[in-house]
Amino acid sequence: MPKEARPSIGEQAKQHALAQLRQAILHGEMAPAQRLVENELAEQFGVTRASIRAALIDLEAQGLVERIRNRGSRVRVVTVEEAVAITECRMVLEGLCAAKAAVAAGDEQLTQLADLGAAMTKAVADGEPMTYSELNQELHARIREFSGQRTAAELLERLNAQLVRHRFQLALRPGRPQHSLNEHLAMIEAIRSRDPQAAEAAVRAHLTSVIEALRD
Repeated sequence: MPKEARPSIGEQAKQHALAQLRQAILHGEMAPAQRLVENELAEQFGVTRASIRAALIDLEAQGLVERIRNRGSRVRVVTVEEAVAITECRMVLEGLCAAKAAVAAGDEQLTQLADLGAAMTKAVADGEPMTYSELNQELHARIREFSGQRTAAELLERLNAQLVRHRFQLALRPGRPQHSLNEHLAMIEAIRSRDPQAAEAAVRAHLTSVIEALRD
């Protein structure tokens, strides 16, 4: 957004700062434990310190920022054990979404899942782990969307946001994309077969594998 078009005060300014900060954290542009200095962020985003402070409070509630007494705010560090606990919760919610999607998805949506599976297979064959990681996230997002289970989807969006660092690390681990590809293809096949029990089981198997990888 051009600087002159940025709202500098009020709710719009807070929402602008919130969106920019959240995007920076989710894309790895702000590293875990990185200090978030209100004056610097206010100047960077062209808003007031009050708007930045309000945005940081919202991000703290979302689990992306932590405020340390007498030291200000920083990007929250999610430990491996926390990442495992979050993934255990994802297992239940994403299994539900996959089962729902197997029943609710239309033919065009099922084709979209098949196309994503083909693109993921190509990314692995071409040795493009970050492309694979992005397609991985898109696949999970589409399954949530096609499920029609908005409550689960909203909870998952918050949980997934806290796993950014671990997601990047797994994506770059040698052999990990090849290992997870078949798990994702099994999820797609079960949903396209309109088998809710198999779809839920495939998601649970995949996320069990993710937990094992996190602990390695």
